[in-house]
Amino acid sequence: MKYKLTLAAALLSATFFASGASAKTFVYCSEGSPEGFDPGIYTAGTTFDASAHPIYNRLLEFKSGTTQPEAGLAQSWEISADGTVYTFKLRPNVKFQTTDFFKPTRNLNADDVVFSIGRQIDEKNAWNKYISGATWEYADGMGFPKLIKSIEKVDDLTVKVTLNRPEAPFLANLAMPFASIVSKEYADSLDKAGKKEQLNQMPVGTGPFTFVGYQQDAVIRFKKNADFWGTAPKIDDLVFAITTDAAVRYQKLKAGECHLMPYPNAADVKAMKADPSLQVLEQEGLNVAYLAYNTTKAPFDKLEVRKALNKAINKKAIVDSVFQGMATPAVNPIPPTMWSYSKATQDDTYDLEAAKKMLADAGVKDLSMKVWAMPVSRPYMLNARRAAEIIQDDFAKIGVKVEIVSFEWAEYLQRSKDKNRDGAAIMGWTGDNGDPDNFLDTLLGCDAVGGNNRAQWCNKEFDALVKKAKVVSDLAERTKLYEQAQAIFKKDAPWATIDHSLSVVPMRKGVTGFTQSPLGDFTFEAVDIAQ
Repeated sequence: MKYKLTLAAALLSATFFASGASAKTFVYCSEGSPEGFDPGIYTAGTTFDASAHPIYNRLLEFKSGTTQPEAGLAQSWEISADGTVYTFKLRPNVKFQTTDFFKPTRNLNADDVVFSIGRQIDEKNAWNKYISGATWEYADGMGFPKLIKSIEKVDDLTVKVTLNRPEAPFLANLAMPFASIVSKEYADSLDKAGKKEQLNQMPVGTGPFTFVGYQQDAVIRFKKNADFWGTAPKIDDLVFAITTDAAVRYQKLKAGECHLMPYPNAADVKAMKADPSLQVLEQEGLNVAYLAYNTTKAPFDKLEVRKALNKAINKKAIVDSVFQGMATPAVNPIPPTMWSYSKATQDDTYDLEAAKKMLADAGVKDLSMKVWAMPVSRPYMLNARRAAEIIQDDFAKIGVKVEIVSFEWAEYLQRSKDKNRDGAAIMGWTGDNGDPDNFLDTLLGCDAVGGNNRAQWCNKEFDALVKKAKVVSDLAERTKLYEQAQAIFKKDAPWATIDHSLSVVPMRKGVTGFTQSPLGDFTFEAVDIAQ
């Protein structure tokens, strides 16, 4: 379904807040296009902002502005003494959205929960491969198929999940976007009509906004969900004006064509703060940017080569050029603001002569390689092309020739996880649940190889530590295990860690109710605009 209103007309509606019209339209100048609208099969924040957050809910939600899980579609839950059985009581009278393409005949019930999770963990489920080539990257990478023994309907408002082992971050994981609850009734109707793929194109959920339509790479439109079970949104219409260039987003923000934008160019932030028509929020991001080597491909399968390349990267130059100082060079794969961050880790020193010698000792000369540069701005990497150019210059100084490559964002994400990918890819991550597991296992665990683990790195000792940390409830013991894992990571160097950045959000002065998320989410159910 295409949204046929022109982009200009959609943006014109943004002037409603100044004209005194009764309807309130909020325009968000988003940085990229969503890959689809079924959160279960994706991992990108851009996609979650356009799908999981406005359209869907989860059993648990993160309390606004925190990483603390709280009741969502589940109003309460009980956990067995051995930590393996979770019984969730669902909210009564939660309605699915009514759209032009689907009218629900019943409220949310346990069937929807069983369907939403079950399709991700059971290869025999009829919906497990409903999108050609797509995988349940989050569920697989976090080991859900092995973790969840069963998910059962007890009655219409009760769901029981039995695990094969205790899992300390399990509740937080269920608050993440991939665990969004979709309508089984809607899915069944699409299956009957032979239109399964429509679940990923024309979504139906229980969230604060109802999907209206999407014009690819241009605009997404939502309207307030009149049947929302929670606090009703204060705005009537929500428009995502897809604007990939940060400078153009800034111009639209200054002109009043959008109310809020993500990921500004670092060089523009000072002027934004001085502009009386704007307000700027900022906080330390729960993030990391990194260069992932394909550790299964020569010569990057040699530790000495990876270490040599790491020594050749001037991370301070990247921070200064790309972030204008609004970031810090990264040492560990988790940010310093996260519990269990290891202060004992020693970073690779910037040493070109040592890097040259290490390559020579490894028998590598005249190396040519590709460095992949993300095509979109993210909080952890505002300008991957510029970062890649700096890396290209650095590697040239040690005799390594670099070709910079890039692709459209969805294609970049797909190609970069290929086990046969060549070279090294600039990637990054903003934590989804505030737990170190969401970085260390999700991005570097053996289960994530071929998915979120872009380095294709499977270190059994590292993997055993992070897997053990999942089942331990004592925070101090989990911290020790994660500190040991970070030491192994740094020694084996599957990545060059690049930076941790500040999260900066500029918006119009009349915007209220927006709260920065430590998880990097952009959600608008609580926003309001002056009229």
